This record gives sequence, structure tokens and C-alpha cells, in this order.
Amino acid sequence: MADLPHFGTSSAPSSPADGPWYRGMTRYHWFVLIVAALGWLFDCLDQQLFNLARKPAMETLLATAGAAADSKAVDFYGGLSTCIFLAGWATGGLIFGVVGDRIGRAKTMMITILIYSLCTGLSAISRGFWDFAFYRFITGLGVGGEFAVGVALVAEVMPDRARPYALGLLQALSAVGNFGAALIGIGLGLAQKSFENGLIAGWEPWRWKFVIGALPAVLALVIRAGLKEPERWQEMKKQAAAEGTSLGGYGALFADPRWRKNAIIGMLLACAGVIGLWGIGFFAIDLQRSVLKKTFEAEGLTGSDLASRLTIWSGIAAMMIQVGAFAGMMLAARICQRLGRRPFFAIFFTAAMISTMVVFRYLDDISDFWWMLPIMGFFQLSLFAGYAIYFPELFPTRLRSTGTSFCYNVGRFAAASGPFLLGQLSSTVFAGSPEPMRPAGLLMCLIFLLGLAVLPFAPETKGRPLPE
Repeated sequence: MADLPHFGTSSAPSSPADGPWYRGMTRYHWFVLIVAALGWLFDCLDQQLFNLARKPAMETLLATAGAAADSKAVDFYGGLSTCIFLAGWATGGLIFGVVGDRIGRAKTMMITILIYSLCTGLSAISRGFWDFAFYRFITGLGVGGEFAVGVALVAEVMPDRARPYALGLLQALSAVGNFGAALIGIGLGLAQKSFENGLIAGWEPWRWKFVIGALPAVLALVIRAGLKEPERWQEMKKQAAAEGTSLGGYGALFADPRWRKNAIIGMLLACAGVIGLWGIGFFAIDLQRSVLKKTFEAEGLTGSDLASRLTIWSGIAAMMIQVGAFAGMMLAARICQRLGRRPFFAIFFTAAMISTMVVFRYLDDISDFWWMLPIMGFFQLSLFAGYAIYFPELFPTRLRSTGTSFCYNVGRFAAASGPFLLGQLSSTVFAGSPEPMRPAGLLMCLIFLLGLAVLPFAPETKGRPLPE
């Protein structure tokens, strides 16, 4: 990769014990943090655009294919498309985690950003459920690979004292991507009113969301031009070459009892949070859409006016979740540093479970959006800032990307069953309920107990340097 001397180097001395955490960071440190944060920000933009587009996309694609597009079918195929996306996410994470250890963090980040950007764009031209699901699976490959290499890159470049705060900030900025997706959704909903039949230049708004999601591909050019591989990784690569060994790989990860234990614990912690978010939390957007549909229909809204209003309020609901998420993730690093990693997870798993139950049990009016959704977002998404801080601290440089990817992504294979299970519970077990998604979501909130059950076995890494 090309050098950028004017940014400084990643080997600058770390900040002193007193003063703000960022004291002692060089221009290159900030450059790395900004690029990695943008990669994850746009990654999350794609995820949230999918959440906002999922229900209207299913309504269009099922109707186009001549299939029944009633609410049960839409819920079922919406859940199935999410399962397929998460399966691609998990697969990509496992593949690119090893690639990131072997060819470098910066190169792998560029590849993954190109994959998820281009295939997000292709989702816009879907003609049926299965080609849509295929594009989402390939998008998931890139989305899953980007996170692990990004946090490994930041963890290895930052001074030790700045590392947890930088990783927490990286994750907090993901809320900006999610918030941006909500603004895009609101903007398209407002624009929808001005076009005949609710189509914008002949396309439904959900298709334009995926077109916009293709734009981050340009970030790959910035990465190619200016980002260097971390010195830790370069030194480890030289050492591996001299010894005739290779970096990364799941065989090496599981051959050592210490790294094997850390990988399994991290995976189970991630599984609880990922299922909680993707199998339950993000479906609060669909729940509020059902609540408001009844309200707006009672007011006499139909057709494109109803669709436009629902699109706008779906964006507002997503924004409320992200307002809470940003605040929580900005505080996560401070809580982790003050209390420790295990107390942090204990508090936030418990609070995430309670706040999500409150949403699915009691959200029934527009006034509820302004406080229930931010509180749920605060606790649910703060867990992911904890993952960004904690997982790189569990593994040595030669296995950091592999191990972080294993923790964050293997759980997604289990998590992929979450949306499907929610859809099945809604359409079968609780089909007789007036709003079947409510009892289904309440039951699934018990997944957060898994995270609490694992914590006694998790190592505490507060105040310790990265292992080697």
C-alpha cells in the first residue's frame, strides 16, 4: 500500500496516563480511525436501508411473481430474506476473517466494501423474491467481512490507552449510517407524494434505497490510495514467513486451548446480541408500521398517500432507535473502562431484554415512539460497541481478524434463524393473536439470557495490552 508520510506513522508514542484519551494520537491514527469508521458507517447504512425496504420490497416482489402478498406471506418472506442476508453475513465473516489475517487488513477492507456496495445496487433491479435473496446473500458476504478487519486494523494501530475509546467511537458512528438511512427513507417517502402512483422515476422508493446504498464503493478508492497495513501485522507476517507458517486459519485458532475458549465465549456473547437485534429489535420497525397502518386507515388514508405516510414513519422509527444507539455507544467505552468488560455486558444484556419487551408489549401509539424506541436502541446497540472493544482483546495479532470474525459472525448462523423463527411464531403459533408479532417478540427476548449465562466464563481484559 502507498505510504502517506504527511499523516505520520502508526508507531507514534501512546498518550500519557493523564489528559484526554486521544492525546498523543497522530494524524495517521485519525486517518485510520476515520477510514475504518466510514467503512462500518456505510456498512450499517446498507443494513438499515434493507430493514426499511424489506416489507415494501416483499409486497412488490410477491405481487409481481403472482404470489399472495397478504400480511402473513409478507412477514414470512421478509423474515426469510433476513435469514438469507444474515447467512451471507456469517459466511463472509468467516471467509474474510482469515483473508484479513493472511493478505492484510487494508486490502481486505477494500474488497469487502466493493462487494457490499455493488450488490446492494443490484438489489434494486430485483424482479422476484429469489433474485432479491441472492443479491442480499452476496451483499452479506461483504458486510460480514468488513467489521472484523476494520476493528482489527484500529486495534492494532491505536495507542493502547486510546484503543477502547477509538473502537467505541468507531461503533458509535455506525449509528450515523443508520440515521442516514432513516433520513433517506423519510426523504423518499416525501418525494413519493409528488409522483404518479407513488413511483419515483418509474421505481418504487425501496428500489432507490438500494441504489443509494451502492455509493460507498468510492470509499474503496480512498483505502487503496492511503491506508497502510498495521506495523504489528507486518512484523507478524515477516515472522511467519521466516518460520514457514501462515497467519490466520481456524485450525490454528482452535489448536490452542486459550484461543479456542475465547472464541467460543465470544461467539455465544455475540449470538445473544445479534439475535436480539436482528431477530427482534429491528422488527420493531415492522411492528410500528402495523400499528400506524391501522391508525392511518381509520383516518381515511389509502393508496399512495397511505404508503407515503408509512414510509416516512418507518424512517422516523429507525431514527429514534439510532438516537438512543448513538448515545449508548458513545458511553460504552467509558463504562467498559470504568467497570470492566464483564460488568458492562451484564448490565446491558439485562437492560436490552427488559427494554425490548416493553416495546413489543406496550408500543401502541405515535407518542410511544419518542421514548420507547430510543431506550431500546440505547441498550441493544451498545452491546455492539462492547463487542468492538472486547473481541480484538481476546486474540493475538496472527489470529485477531480470524478470531474476531469467528466471534462476531458464527453466531449469525444461529442468528439467521431468529427472523425466520419470529416469522414462524407470528404466522403459526400466535396466528390467532390480533397482533401476532407482539407475543412472538416477547418470547424471543429470552435470548438475552444466553449472554448472561456465558459471562462467568469470559476473561476480563480491562487494562491489559493486546495479547501476542
